[in-house]
Amino acid sequence: MSLEDETLMVLKDELVQAYSNGDVDNAAFAERLKEIRSADIGEMLDVMIEDDDALPAAIAVLGNLSSERAANVLGYLAGYNQLAIVAEQQDSQVLTLLEEMSADERADLFNLLGEDRREALLRRMAHREREDLKRLSSYEEGTAGAIMTSDYVAIASGMTVSQALMRVRQTAPDAETVYQLYILSRDGQLIGTMSLRQLMVARPGAIVDDIMIKEVISTWVGEEQETVARVVARYDLLALPVIDAEQRMVGIVTHDDAMDVAESEATEDFHKGMSIGALEDGVSRVPLWSLYRKRVFWLVLLVFANLFSGAGIAYFEDIIAAQVALVFFLPLLIGSGGNAGAQAATLMVRGMATGDVGVKDWGKMLGRELLVAGALGLTMALAVAPIGVMRGGEAVAIVVALSMVTIVLFGSLMGMCLPFVLERFKVDPATASAPLVTTLIDASGVLIYFSIASAILTSVAV
Repeated sequence: MSLEDETLMVLKDELVQAYSNGDVDNAAFAERLKEIRSADIGEMLDVMIEDDDALPAAIAVLGNLSSERAANVLGYLAGYNQLAIVAEQQDSQVLTLLEEMSADERADLFNLLGEDRREALLRRMAHREREDLKRLSSYEEGTAGAIMTSDYVAIASGMTVSQALMRVRQTAPDAETVYQLYILSRDGQLIGTMSLRQLMVARPGAIVDDIMIKEVISTWVGEEQETVARVVARYDLLALPVIDAEQRMVGIVTHDDAMDVAESEATEDFHKGMSIGALEDGVSRVPLWSLYRKRVFWLVLLVFANLFSGAGIAYFEDIIAAQVALVFFLPLLIGSGGNAGAQAATLMVRGMATGDVGVKDWGKMLGRELLVAGALGLTMALAVAPIGVMRGGEAVAIVVALSMVTIVLFGSLMGMCLPFVLERFKVDPATASAPLVTTLIDASGVLIYFSIASAILTSVAV
């Protein structure tokens, strides 16, 4: 069942009410929680923690779960809610949860804690766990190292199949995934991989080096997480091995973590596409001041950019006064150009983000966009020409039709080219956002429209 299901909502309300009244049947609630998936309990706790009065109830719910399942549920919570819970717990309780969490989630939570709390927890950890946690938490945010886990099944080079199977049985309980196995040299270098199926059907006495896949798809520990997610998606990998500068294997990025990265990166690109800075949290929880600060810069900048549109209109006051009907079509024309440009920019930005389009493809994409934009402009010109005849006569209709073709063509080409220009200058192409593109096209559209109108209507008048 999911958070939207009435049963789960009823359980949440019952938990809050019971713990607030001090009338708690822990055994009964524990039995009911067994029937609910950990992810759904995590969503329920997220909702409960948002209400400060329900925080004790949320903590008590975790207390009714086994330490292993409590750690699993904690991993589904948003980072700020994890902090809210561990802030109310003793170091010994937090240490138990950390020990049961997967390596990557443990490192993420550890990095959220204050310096004093981290030092206190490290002092109480076993040496091996402490060193592993310090290593995983040291990688720069946004890299493969920051999202990888060290819980994987490694098989030593030279092992027989039967020995490798024994190794899998020993390490499987703590591994993030056992379906993909990695063969390492004595120095810890990644030299091959195989699936669990390959291992199980192989002859027991065979050497793993003879049956492993030697051409391993891997990534560097400092690689950007967006690139990592793209590699996982491209090759349909269950997990992607991560290596350091010496080719030593240091972890894996699982497909579910890659999906989380893809979602996060897509959200960031959507925000950039509307000239909004990266939000530290969800839009419903980000502080109002932060939301204002992330949006105000580009909006104010674009206000001043729009002054060029006003200046263009002022320059052509005479032709506007002579043909007032031209004003009727102004919003329609510049709006159409802005929409076409925003579409082209969005297609290019997304294509570059997914790796479908690169700077080397600029010439090819320019030719394609020229044909498509021309066809779009002609179609839209034919649609508005009859309105031009009705509003201002044949001369105005010709002006509107020519302006529509020119503005849509210009806007589409600008929207397509701007991401390539930004990429060339090492600026995020997502900055070629709809507000930026439409503002530039608005000013250009005014000049194009009234220039065509001035040239045609003046000659007609003469």
